[in-house]
Amino acid sequence: MFTGNRKLLVTLFSITLFLIAACSSPALDDYSDVRFELLNQDGETVIFPDDFEGSPLVMGFIYTHCPDICSFITTNVKKVYQHIDDPGDTRFVLVTFDPERDTPEVLREYARAFEMDREPFHFLTGSTEVIDEFMKRVSVRTQESYSREFDDGNRMYFINHSDKILLIDQRSRLIFDYGGSMTPADIIIEDLEKL
Repeated sequence: MFTGNRKLLVTLFSITLFLIAACSSPALDDYSDVRFELLNQDGETVIFPDDFEGSPLVMGFIYTHCPDICSFITTNVKKVYQHIDDPGDTRFVLVTFDPERDTPEVLREYARAFEMDREPFHFLTGSTEVIDEFMKRVSVRTQESYSREFDDGNRMYFINHSDKILLIDQRSRLIFDYGGSMTPADIIIEDLEKL
């Protein structure tokens, strides 16, 4: 009788360890050791990651004058919010890597165009130096690939960039790194619900 109970206990213990291991995703990175002073679309100072601690983050990277892929990234972040059963305290963040042109006012208009100019959406910019350091830390690569000045003083430009959305947990740890424009929202939602 004791042997049967012992086998049962060992089996239950093994199952418990397996479930704990399966449910606790290893972090790809930990941002709790950094501090970036940014500005939101309302011109208010936001400290990353401190001001988001305790909330999961779905974070994408864009520039507002992008002719193609950034609108898909933005839409994908919005779809995650729209299709999740209960977003709880999750924050949805888009950070520009073009701070020279993407001022808080420009980001506010961009957010409004996507009907994302409200909580829980945050559009962030900052000084060129801070944004450059931030992009290095989150492994977003950018390079201006084309630029043309027009007679009227306007300028057309394209920036080649990483296409990504990050899922960051409540403790400022990077849990998943997705293709931003192409990952189905359902996959991000499934992972988010695990947090």
